[in-house]
Amino acid sequence: SATVLLILVAAVALAGALGLLLHAPVNRFCTASSNRTGFLCDDRETCIPASQVCDSAHNCRNREDEQEELCGDVPHSLPGYLVFRCSNAAYWVYADRRCNGMNDCGDCSDEMGSLAACPPCGSEWWSCSPVLYEYCSCIPRRLCRDGIQHCLSWSDEYLC
Repeated sequence: SATVLLILVAAVALAGALGLLLHAPVNRFCTASSNRTGFLCDDRETCIPASQVCDSAHNCRNREDEQEELCGDVPHSLPGYLVFRCSNAAYWVYADRRCNGMNDCGDCSDEMGSLAACPPCGSEWWSCSPVLYEYCSCIPRRLCRDGIQHCLSWSDEYLC
């Protein structure tokens, strides 16, 4: 009877361990287009940009990107990898909006802050101190020589 009891205890422990393994959280981190942070859909193939999670549009086939447990209390209900906290703790942006050249936080902390760790301006950008607060440390090259001042130094009109 001790052997039967030992086998029964081992079976219950094994079933419990398997049950825990079956309910382990799924890692949904992935890299979407342009090396942006993404959310992996249930099909394990579709990776949508972080900013498409909880946007009221079903981007995953099974609609897991809009589920209540994920979208119930945004941003608190979102996994940490989908969220970038601005230097002003009252603000946040989706992680794929970090280092996109735009001032999404309102204080440029998503583009220039130490937590953002953005690379220097790419080839499609001109480095300057923008006049417009829409940009932080670079402006799109398409704005160069357009007859409108975008950089404090006017370099977008004369050097760019």
